[in-house]
Amino acid sequence: MSFRNYKDKIDEGDTVILYLSNNVHAIDVKPEIKNKKGEMVENVFQTTFGALKVKNLIGVEYGSKVELSKGWGHVLQPTPELWSVTLPHRTQIIYTPDISMILMQLDLVPGCSVIEAGTGSGSLTHALIRRVRPRGHVYTFDFHEHRANIARDEFEAHGLAEFVTAKHRDVLEEGFGDDLDGKADAVFLDLPSPWAGVPHAAVAIKEDGGRFCSFSPCIEQVQRTCLALKEHGFQELATMEVLQTEVKVSRRTIPVRDLSFLKHKGSENPVDEKPTSDAHYVVGTWPTSTPGHTGYLTVATLPPIFIRGRTC
Repeated sequence: MSFRNYKDKIDEGDTVILYLSNNVHAIDVKPEIKNKKGEMVENVFQTTFGALKVKNLIGVEYGSKVELSKGWGHVLQPTPELWSVTLPHRTQIIYTPDISMILMQLDLVPGCSVIEAGTGSGSLTHALIRRVRPRGHVYTFDFHEHRANIARDEFEAHGLAEFVTAKHRDVLEEGFGDDLDGKADAVFLDLPSPWAGVPHAAVAIKEDGGRFCSFSPCIEQVQRTCLALKEHGFQELATMEVLQTEVKVSRRTIPVRDLSFLKHKGSENPVDEKPTSDAHYVVGTWPTSTPGHTGYLTVATLPPIFIRGRTC
């Protein structure tokens, strides 16, 4: 499958990303699909640049330019970053700026075991899988059964099922399950009451220690989570907000007064005055508006069991 490994050409059943003039769409490469009447019909994907017959993508090289009925686009290899901006939203998702910080703060490397709650639309889950595979594993939970089932089907369709276990479970009430006690290198919580999940995270993290991270939109959630983390032996608590700012680079021309004639004033060979000349600079300008709030990331370390309870 196209999510599992990088490939040269598109095969039937792949998921591809269609790039159209700064718009991106995820397409399942199936020659036929069912219509509203349940009949199998030719799979034709409609865009602002016209129609694309999906069967024509089979055998095409990734990165190629493809023609539509009213224009053209490019077909790209899917990545977690591209999937995050094209996936069907079942919940509000976490985007790449926050995801990159989460992956770094959790200290994940290939071979790690990581627990995620809740799964939501699976945006972060795809990035977690890429970070820990091929020897690691992601255990992801969602209290909404329908969302958990859809996410499980997506992981299977993307060829990632062996690296992830998706379950329907209310982890705040039931925990992560006895089979995960002491098995996780890291725990991530995206829940309305993350402080209620801290005791379960402490039980799930390995005896030699691990990392914790939670995503919360409100500072009151952060405060209660920090109190719970301290109560259960977590150390090195920190809270941050990732705000992405784009600096625009442009060329500026500035008039500069030429004062060279002053050095020759009164000399036998005076220089004609040149009042101004143009100076050219490449400059970076900051945006006039500030990016809006997304959420707070609270991170902490649970030390090895033999030093838990000590203060730093």
